[in-house]
Amino acid sequence: MRLTPLLQLALAAGCATLTAAPAKTAPTGSVTFADHIAPIIFNNCVECHRQGEAAPFELTDYRQASKRARLIRKVVEKRYMPPWHPVPGHGEFRHTRRLADQDIALIAKWVEAGAPEGDPANTPPLPKFPNGWRLGKPDLVVQMRESFTVPADGPDIYRNFVIPLNLDEDKWVTAIEIRPSSRPVVHHVLYHADTEGAARKMDGQDGRPGFNGMRFRKVDLGGWAVGAFPEKLPYGLARKLPKGADLVLAGHFHPAGKAMDEQTTVALYFAKKQPRLQYHEIILPRGYGDRSKLREGVPPGSKDFKIQASYTTPVDSKLVAVWGHAHYIGKTMNGTATLPDGTTRKLFRIDDWDFNWQGQYVYENALPLPAGTVIESVITYDNSADNPRNPHDPPRTIRWGLQSTDEMGALIFGFAVDPKDVRDSKRKRESAAR
Repeated sequence: MRLTPLLQLALAAGCATLTAAPAKTAPTGSVTFADHIAPIIFNNCVECHRQGEAAPFELTDYRQASKRARLIRKVVEKRYMPPWHPVPGHGEFRHTRRLADQDIALIAKWVEAGAPEGDPANTPPLPKFPNGWRLGKPDLVVQMRESFTVPADGPDIYRNFVIPLNLDEDKWVTAIEIRPSSRPVVHHVLYHADTEGAARKMDGQDGRPGFNGMRFRKVDLGGWAVGAFPEKLPYGLARKLPKGADLVLAGHFHPAGKAMDEQTTVALYFAKKQPRLQYHEIILPRGYGDRSKLREGVPPGSKDFKIQASYTTPVDSKLVAVWGHAHYIGKTMNGTATLPDGTTRKLFRIDDWDFNWQGQYVYENALPLPAGTVIESVITYDNSADNPRNPHDPPRTIRWGLQSTDEMGALIFGFAVDPKDVRDSKRKRESAAR
């Protein structure tokens, strides 16, 4: 895949909203870094554009920003940066990283004026960042027992790694945060718990750390993908981690041009007690599209290939989070809810999917959805030569598969439900089936 300089920047860097001093009111005269631009960059870019983070350069002072002023203008006007893909009006989410139009206009005016600094004394201080883990002090820190070598080139690698936790009681996980030792090769990691010791038996059987495949009964604990920031489950929710369970990291690795050794460190955060509500996730289509038309393949030249799926909620619930997954030719994602009274709600939409930024989005306020609500996901694909992210030149048929150059597709919805309602609904279904 050929990467433009803009996309290379998007691959390497991210931004998050912080709490530096706000930008001053749009001026009628000159725009300066100290008075107008520094607050925008400090609030939206230095989370990643600082020493020790993923971005390829720093933006923590005037010198660093001014020499890249034209690049900054270009990427914010194209909305490559900050990376925020949800379309406004389709759900309101926490920690929105979308720049306001007036901020983009200020940056353009600053660049046109020659990127002046202004009075350095007016430059606001940098935001304060947490030392160490982003989510604060963990309750438990563990690490892969051995490093795994990702070769310099070749196909993507999917590999599972077992970490014994030796917990003597059930825990409730509110968040998991990871630190890859070789960040460039790690695309995503899914977290699972194995309560039967099956994963431990498969570990290392082929002479290398870890094992391939998912041939064990697992408890899902969430995951991380490039472009996402770790965040605790909202509204007091947590996932159960049974006592005695092993943690299994299901990693997806991209060879990056040179061999790298990966030995991931993991931080776990626990709730003080079992939450009152249960957290459930629904994947639409199921299996990330493995039973959809993707099995037949997206033909070359197709610009609007579509898959869709629906799910009817069996109990009253609250929608708390949503995110999507597709690969390089994913184009749009749309999630809607139709309530029993016929009312339609816009839940989520992305009009320009980017495989390299797979954020997870928590609603500013949980959305109550009554039993009988129909959740629908629609995902489209562009397998034409006009798609700059197409991994094949010329385009060819792309089918469902694990490699990044294959395809997948789904929207994942996270719900909070009352466990009593779930039990009652299950009993009613079992009774009706007799």
